[in-house]
Amino acid sequence: MALEKLEALEARIRSLVEMVQELRRTNAALQTELRATRERLLKQEELGRRWEEERVDVKARIEKVLDELEVLDSLAESKEVALD
Repeated sequence: MALEKLEALEARIRSLVEMVQELRRTNAALQTELRATRERLLKQEELGRRWEEERVDVKARIEKVLDELEVLDSLAESKEVALD
């Protein structure tokens, strides 16, 4: 009877050891995946920052062109008034 209990205990211990090993493998895989995901996130954040900088630059350039067009329009209107 004691031998059977010892064998059952050994079987449970082997099962637990296998479970721990599997959990360690899974943990290692998840750690690798997490690192890769964090790297992708950092790259996406950097890309987003660059797009925002570019958007601000393009907006400023468009506003400058619109201001120049307003000046030209004002000059054209003042010449028309002067000719009248």
